[in-house]
Amino acid sequence: MRIGIVGGGIGGVALAGSLLQRGFEVRLFERAPGFGEIGAGIQMTPNAVKVIKSLGLLDRMLSAGFLPQSLVGRNWRSGRESFRTPLIETCPVLYDAPFIHIHRADLHAILASLVPESVANFGVSCTGVRQDKTTAVASFSDGSEFEADLIVGADGVRSVVRSALFGPEAPRFTGHMCYRAVVPTGGVVDYVSPDASFWFGPHSHVVTYYVRGGKAVNIVAVAETKEWVEESWNAPSSKEEMLGAFRGWHRNVETLFGKVDQVYKWGLFDRDPMTSWSKGRITLMGDAAHPMLPFLSQGAAMAIEDAYVLAESLKGHGSDVASALRDYEAERLPRTSRVQLEARERGRTYHLPSPLAQAKRDFVYWLRGLFNPQATGIQANWVYQYDARAFRPSVGANPELAA
Repeated sequence: MRIGIVGGGIGGVALAGSLLQRGFEVRLFERAPGFGEIGAGIQMTPNAVKVIKSLGLLDRMLSAGFLPQSLVGRNWRSGRESFRTPLIETCPVLYDAPFIHIHRADLHAILASLVPESVANFGVSCTGVRQDKTTAVASFSDGSEFEADLIVGADGVRSVVRSALFGPEAPRFTGHMCYRAVVPTGGVVDYVSPDASFWFGPHSHVVTYYVRGGKAVNIVAVAETKEWVEESWNAPSSKEEMLGAFRGWHRNVETLFGKVDQVYKWGLFDRDPMTSWSKGRITLMGDAAHPMLPFLSQGAAMAIEDAYVLAESLKGHGSDVASALRDYEAERLPRTSRVQLEARERGRTYHLPSPLAQAKRDFVYWLRGLFNPQATGIQANWVYQYDARAFRPSVGANPELAA
């Protein structure tokens, strides 16, 4: 089979690497002039790290990342803990994979190491797709076309492939905007604990964690706003703007924010889960299929899971694209739809406006933690338990699989 992938972000390179390891002929098309990922830190939860292990990249990821001690909930003003979920020792035991904090650029480079230069086409933007019963064709801005047995749209939240298949869809602005920054620290400092720290405040929350082997701290600070904010990772902001939005927060938060140099902001937009991602010989994955709010830290993780399952389904079904896509959607649609909706709900529970509502929430967190620390706080143990490696395509199309 010949497979074309539109988009060379984390999902696209994970899919390309997965397909190449299974012997497929792959071409990847990326509008940027070369591999490289902007952005900041990213939380690679155990469900995604399981796939990284299967790709043979775990050691490299551990070298570039940071293992947090725990996932901790804190009061925005007092710093009092509402929950503490152990990670560093329990995740390998419970989920067969660690919980890793890593810079997005480092993760992308590790995954892209699986993709030879001969496979990637840079500096070309997809302008459309079309198909007939036997082939799918992607068209590009330089006038070129690529004909394949399957075209996969891994081209993000503003997916051209998705629009071509299902028509344009205007995203819904959620009323949330997010500041992001990375602060070099040279190592672990006393005002940032070596955890994934969730600071919950009225109409806002802040997440901090170490990246780059503990030499820098990643900041994700989410605030509610009535003003529309651009859906882009690269809209510039300032330290003063971010400090103003979180004035009066705990001294550790203000100390960290005071050391920020470059700050970016973006608006958080939402889309409802889809009922199908595929038409004929064209399908979607990652943010093109299921863009989600970042409140469960699963955007990149879902794309990595998609990549593994799609590659396995294609391997299992041989040249039967229809059956492969059927099994891919049957496995992934329920999973990603639930994560989308649960992430949306976290946007409400993280931002409770009144001290009474916050106290009730924190008491429930504390009480749950007495019985099961893995099932309290952000309540993501069901996310981490999922193992894409357990997926098996239905038997029938591929005689070797049936044997």
